[in-house]
Amino acid sequence: MSTIDIKVPPLGESVTTAIIARWYKKVGEAVHENEIILELETDKVTLEVNAATSGVLQQISAFEGETVAIGDIVGVIAEGEVAEPAQSLKESSFTKALALELADDPKPVEAKTEPVQAPETKNKTIKPTENPSKEVIASPAARKLMAEEKLTPLDVKGTGKDGRIMKEDVLLRNERADVTPLGATSALDASERKLMTPLRKKIAERLKYAQNTAAILTTFNECDMSTVMNLRKIHQDEFVKKYGTKLGFMSFFVKACVQALKDVPAVNGEIDGDYLVHHKRYDIGIAVSAPQGLVVPVLRDADRLGLHNIEQAIANYGEKAKANKLSMQDLTGGTFTISNGGIFGSLLSTPILNPPQSGILGMHKIQDRPVVINGQVVIRPMMYLALSYDHRMIDGREAVTFLVKVKEYIENPARILLGL
Repeated sequence: MSTIDIKVPPLGESVTTAIIARWYKKVGEAVHENEIILELETDKVTLEVNAATSGVLQQISAFEGETVAIGDIVGVIAEGEVAEPAQSLKESSFTKALALELADDPKPVEAKTEPVQAPETKNKTIKPTENPSKEVIASPAARKLMAEEKLTPLDVKGTGKDGRIMKEDVLLRNERADVTPLGATSALDASERKLMTPLRKKIAERLKYAQNTAAILTTFNECDMSTVMNLRKIHQDEFVKKYGTKLGFMSFFVKACVQALKDVPAVNGEIDGDYLVHHKRYDIGIAVSAPQGLVVPVLRDADRLGLHNIEQAIANYGEKAKANKLSMQDLTGGTFTISNGGIFGSLLSTPILNPPQSGILGMHKIQDRPVVINGQVVIRPMMYLALSYDHRMIDGREAVTFLVKVKEYIENPARILLGL
């Protein structure tokens, strides 16, 4: 019987490692060609690995939560025609044999009327005796440490994928075994401890890098949203009917920022060693809150896009972010970023740069406020704007000018159409 190795595929530019996020199949289960069998998570995106052939998953050598590199063999498929459904294969004698013979089989040996004693393997699944229907899987390092400490799975709370017991869980249990918080029956009942995902770790690293490296300064202004809001109200139905998407505020801000970047080129750049790089393209990143963390997909050549193109692209990115379908291409190459904290109710904030970019615009909540116009106090829908910028590259005069330009384009969007 021929076998096919399941290897970690190329992960994208500058990405060399990933974490096994999920196995969709267990050893002994049938797989079909091009069926998703594995999910990898990198510090930028989540990738799905498909079966290269039909057959049976014969071996798993890297488990959920473990780090793997490009080209690593994480499993093996025994090639062949799949004539039976997965359920039948799981119960076949072939599968029972695999459960005993393969050293890397994470599938627990189920108790039958005639028990089979499985040999000790490094990937043995541990079951709590009080609940035999619930399988508790421990990592190899965790099992070794538990054996040294003479602990059972009932003594340790797993915080890995699907309750998997990790080494850190055992260490935490040992460190805090004598500490009982007020009102809790045990230390672990008072809090939840989870390993940071690669994406969350990368977000933390990039934000801290920006703080430690760039000379970040923020300038503020506010803009009257009356004109844009009236345009949306008047043309919304017709816009939706023609383009199949709603007219939002973000498309206006994208166009306003593009025009302002043309007016103040220094904001559309970055520092590369001893060089100042001024981009001649306008690839605008849109910060999106996704289940796995903050991501910034990029609108390519935003200066060539119409309002409807921008709204459609943002909607598509939002759906892809929710489904973990954003690709490396979607997330790289931005020259300037826009973040809208207003959708969560933020009235004012100081956004952090998205390195290596030198500028980021923060939008905020629209709120009715009294303002003076032509000597009269009137109530207008106002939004605070914030521009954080790298003072190493952008002078205060340029930053303030840029933000004033954005304000003017939003308050009078006809200026964008007229190029004024």
